[in-house]
Amino acid sequence: MTCRVLLCGVGGQGTILAAHVTADVALASGLDVKVSEIHGMAQRGGSVTTVVTFGDEVKSMVSGAGESDMLVSFDKLEALRNLDQLKSGGHLVVNDEVVKPASVLTGRASLPSDSDGILRDAGALMVPADAIAREAGNAKCANVVMLGALSALLDFDEPLWVDSVSASVPPKTVDVNVAAFRAGRSFAEEHMAS
Repeated sequence: MTCRVLLCGVGGQGTILAAHVTADVALASGLDVKVSEIHGMAQRGGSVTTVVTFGDEVKSMVSGAGESDMLVSFDKLEALRNLDQLKSGGHLVVNDEVVKPASVLTGRASLPSDSDGILRDAGALMVPADAIAREAGNAKCANVVMLGALSALLDFDEPLWVDSVSASVPPKTVDVNVAAFRAGRSFAEEHMAS
């Protein structure tokens, strides 16, 4: 058995850090892990997609339509763009924020009219990650809030996550990142139960 987690967002949101922490935790749990990254003009706010696949034996890191067990999106538009990658019955976790692309900001395009409804119908757990990160002490930790939400869906020990987050962020930001992680995990645990 393998598990395939697709993380997506736009450049600068910390998607890659979250993917590397996820891979690190799976490795620390004794699993085989493969990671695939796509950076589409990431430094300019373009799409970033990372697939982390882990299990007893991982033969391929390639993921196609309907093959991801979990889709974690750091932005609603990226969730919509990648929704076809999610398996039927898979888990969808979405940051309840929109990063407006340049085409929308300049008026050349508009946002989808019912993105919330589409995501809700797909069973999305909508996480107010930016607000939770601000409450934890730093709005820049929204990616770690999303990582905390993801951790609630995976059967890895919480201390492994905390250790990996602590080792992956700048030393002076460890406390706020760990607080953001725990807040995201608590949010997911509370809202998945309801």
